[in-house]
Amino acid sequence: MSTDPVDWSSIAAADFPFPGAVPASRLCEELSAMLVSPDPEVRDGHAYTAAARWIRQGHLDEVLEELGDTAAGRFTHPEIQARAFAPLVLRCVLTRADAAPCTVAEGAAERWYAGFASWFPAERDTRGWDDSLGWLHAVAHGADAAAAFARALPARRTELLELCARRMTAAHAERRYEQLEDARLAHALSVVLLAPGLTAEQATAWLSVVTDALEGGGPGPVPPWAFNTFATLQSLHLHLTRGLADGGVPPHAPVVATEVAAILRLPYGWLA
Repeated sequence: MSTDPVDWSSIAAADFPFPGAVPASRLCEELSAMLVSPDPEVRDGHAYTAAARWIRQGHLDEVLEELGDTAAGRFTHPEIQARAFAPLVLRCVLTRADAAPCTVAEGAAERWYAGFASWFPAERDTRGWDDSLGWLHAVAHGADAAAAFARALPARRTELLELCARRMTAAHAERRYEQLEDARLAHALSVVLLAPGLTAEQATAWLSVVTDALEGGGPGPVPPWAFNTFATLQSLHLHLTRGLADGGVPPHAPVVATEVAAILRLPYGWLA
């Protein structure tokens, strides 16, 4: 096994061939450290790109659970880039674990879900892009992780729907969605709704979180959280109408779309 320093710039320039001579434990350590870097080239261009590809290809199976544990532990990290990239790594880990179930211990996904569920609706820094830090995208990355958790933990599907609703209606939001966060949330909701076994009631119950949040609204400027909510519901209505290229139309799409349209009549009173 090689003990030479890993030349990440050369690996990136060669389109990320897996450095098989480097122990997986060392790669795990270095990738995890780079994933908190404020330098977007180090964090995103090198570490995340490498980790996502090598996890998908199975090269990091022996350290997959460790990668998941490290990512889940970063939901309370003081720096936003660390928190925002944690769900992306978990999405990769969960997707690989679904394809190769023996790569993580039973209960690992539940362990990771606890931290994710506490963080996702509460995150206050929802910048999509920062000129210095690059892509942050906590909302979009969290939505991607929510979709992965829905596949890994089917018993959590109704909770995940509510979690996405709490994210879009978070009253502490100071920013409007600017980088298609609404579409990523709508995609995650659609993935959860595609899962078999949900009743119509379960498929729509989460919308009570939205109606409760909007109750009592009146004239005046639209606050960021309400704008985000309406944008997400519009995107979801499109997803429910067209379906997903990978999965099709959710079983209860008509009833969910009807209730979503009823909520959208609040700002768009001219709708038929």
